[in-house]
Amino acid sequence: MTTKKIIDELTDVAKRMDMEVRVEKGDFRGGRCHVGGQTVIMLNKRHPTEVQLAVLARSLRNEPLETVYLKPAVREALHRLWQEADGDDGDANNSADSESSEDTSTAESNSPESPRAHAS
Repeated sequence: MTTKKIIDELTDVAKRMDMEVRVEKGDFRGGRCHVGGQTVIMLNKRHPTEVQLAVLARSLRNEPLETVYLKPAVREALHRLWQEADGDDGDANNSADSESSEDTSTAESNSPESPRAHAS
């Protein structure tokens, strides 16, 4: 299954879970936020589809996805992305042990896969 098709499937899942997924151009990393009581997942149109998929996967990670149907290939892709993120996060956390939590938050927000949306 292509990356674009997985993004489309996960976008549909997010909608079924009452979340809005928006793909827009701008100077932001993308991620999950709340706008007027609505959960919104922002994807940057300028980012490669692989980065958009990583942002979407992180944004959905703590959702009760066992309550919705996911195609096996989509579920497999999610689990693979989460495992990769755990490996990456583990390395980043080890190098940030001596930093303050404020510094760590800044370092995490600079990642292109950061779940936080940033606008300049």
